Formats: sequence, C-alpha cells, structure tokens
Amino acid sequence: MSLDHLQALEAASVMPTYKRMPVEFVKGEGALLWDDEGREYLDLLAGIAVDNAGHCHPAVVAAVREQVGKLVHVSNLFYTAPGMELADRLASSSLGGKVFLCNSGAEANEAAIKMARRHRPGGEFVVLEGAFHGRTMGALSATPQAEKQGPFEPLVPGFSSVCADPDAVRAAITDRTAAVLIEPIQGEAGVHPIPDAVLEAARSACDVTGALLIFDEVQTGSGRTGNLWGYEGTTVVPDAMTVAKGLGGGFPIGALVTAEKIGSPFLAGDHGSTFAGGPVVAAAALASLEVVSEPGLLAAVRSEGARFAASLRELPGVKAVRGRGLMIGADIDGDAPALVMRALADEALVMNATGPHTLRFVPPLVISPAQLDSALTRLARLLAT
Repeated sequence: MSLDHLQALEAASVMPTYKRMPVEFVKGEGALLWDDEGREYLDLLAGIAVDNAGHCHPAVVAAVREQVGKLVHVSNLFYTAPGMELADRLASSSLGGKVFLCNSGAEANEAAIKMARRHRPGGEFVVLEGAFHGRTMGALSATPQAEKQGPFEPLVPGFSSVCADPDAVRAAITDRTAAVLIEPIQGEAGVHPIPDAVLEAARSACDVTGALLIFDEVQTGSGRTGNLWGYEGTTVVPDAMTVAKGLGGGFPIGALVTAEKIGSPFLAGDHGSTFAGGPVVAAAALASLEVVSEPGLLAAVRSEGARFAASLRELPGVKAVRGRGLMIGADIDGDAPALVMRALADEALVMNATGPHTLRFVPPLVISPAQLDSALTRLARLLAT
C-alpha cells in the first residue's frame, strides 16, 4: 500500500490529532527501521521512549508468539500467570508494595490520582510548572500548559502548579494535599532533570503533611536513565510511581506501583480496566524487563549516554545539553522541527523536537556505540548546513 494511499485514508477516516511525518515504516530491528521502499533509518526516538529493548527484540517476539498461541484475553475476572508475575516483578524490583496494571501512561496517572483521593478524600494536588502527565481529563488537569488545557476546560478541580524551587514546593504542600506528582526528568518539556533539592523538599513536606509523593516515571522508567527506575538515580524514594512506555517492549501497557508502607488504598471495585495486564502484553513486558534490567546494559546506557551528551555539546549550533542516561535534550540555534524533517529526509535519522529549538534523543537502549557515532556524524552534517 503506497504512502499516498495511506495519506488519503487518513484524510478520509482519521481524526487529525497527529502531525505524521511522510514515511511508512514496515520493519524494525534493534535501533534500525526500514520504510516501505527498503531505505534503512537509524532510530533515536524509539517510538517516543517505548522501544527500550529495541525493535522486535528476539526475546520479546518469542514471548509474544508463545503466549498469543495459547491465550490472548479472558479479563481480570480470572487469573492468568503473566499478569500476576508481572505485578510481582514490578513490585519486587522497585518500591515493594502493590501494583495496578493498565494500558498507558495517562491511565497510570489517572489511577494514581484516584488512589491519592482515596488516601486523602477531597485532597488537592501539587504539580510542577512545565509538567506533562497525559491527555485524559485527570492527567490533563495535572499538566499545567495553557495550550493543552484551555480547549477542554473546566478541568478536574484541585490542581495547583509551582515552580521547581525547594522553598516554593515546600510551601505549596499542606495538610490539604493528597499528593505531589513529579516527573524526575520532565520529558515533553524538553528533558529537564528536576534537581535533587526539589525532590528532597517535596519528600520532607509530604512526610510532615501525610501527602503522597508520586513519581511519574512513564518516560524515565524501564532503564531509560541508566537505572531500572529513574528514582534510583536521585536521592529520594517516592511513595508510588507510574510507569508505561518502555515497559511493554512496544505493547500498550502502564502500571501504578506503590511503596510497601502505602500498600493499596483502593477497595474492591474502586478502579478497573478490561484489558489491563492481559496475558500477551504482560508476557511482552516480562521479556522486555529481562532485557533492560541486565546490569551490563544499564551500565552501557549510563556511559554511552554521557559520551553522546558530551559529543553533542561540541556540535555546531548546540547551545545546551541535559539529561541522564539515554534521555537527552539539546537546545539548538535553529528551527528544531525543521531540522527533524531534514534529518528524516536527508540523513535517514529518526528523532523529534519538543519545542521550537529543542531536540529530544531517546533511542533504543540497545543502540551500539558505532550507531551513536553514526548519529553524531549525521547530526554534525545537519547542524552545519
């Protein structure tokens, strides 16, 4: 099917909520993609920080093939082993409490919001300026960006935003606060790590007031920062975290994970999801977690991420570079969205822009040093013209 035909189908039948780039990808392997004409691309986007284990990792493919041949869906009214095993793996590898499985990052944040309201009925929420927590109504209410919120007001009440300053955060958290929701690294805002001092201020204020500290690890989880979970690279342990994106090896999944001391404020019937924790998706997530939690891979994410960031700083027109592991943002002199389009067409390089002058690099974690060097060579050509 030609790209022209796909674009015609989109124009006729698809709500225009995405600005797609003019490429149809038909195959992926590791950090590489191929389009319908056989052209090879180097992927620095990983499906927006999703394909952490790489495209079509053999272990993920094998797990899915085996499971899909046995059982696809029965609902959460019955037991299936992959879902129970995944919940146990998530809890034991992180905060040690309970897990609610769902289908996306936004759904995980919705679950976290409901959990916090169950923890402190009628309580309020504190989020950081520049945050992005999703596009469903609760998650959108926690996303203090006027251009995203404005068309859909009135929003869920009880949310306030504060700048990432320790004193401001501490002052905003009161006995009325149900939860503080923070991304350890703000991804959609341009890859901005939140200073440990801010996280520590939130932690201490939550301890005093009884509010929950929840980390949105939708992007920072599943090995992305060089630790299995982003909070492990900070000085703070949250009461709960939300994960998604890289968890499923490319399959749609999300989870809310609590600390042992919190357990589950939910009661039976408080929350649910028809498809959540289904056997195929859970099998994929278990296989992907096995790949990205390997110590050698995590060490490479840290070292290669640092090397890539240092090399980016030396490229022409690069004004600032920040991030952790293989979650890196770079501010440039020029038009970032235009450069992304040129990268795709001229250099077969897949990446994206989070703002008019900001590039985001979240490649598959299995990307090789040679592939990162190739990416730097291609970027240097693009930035020099």
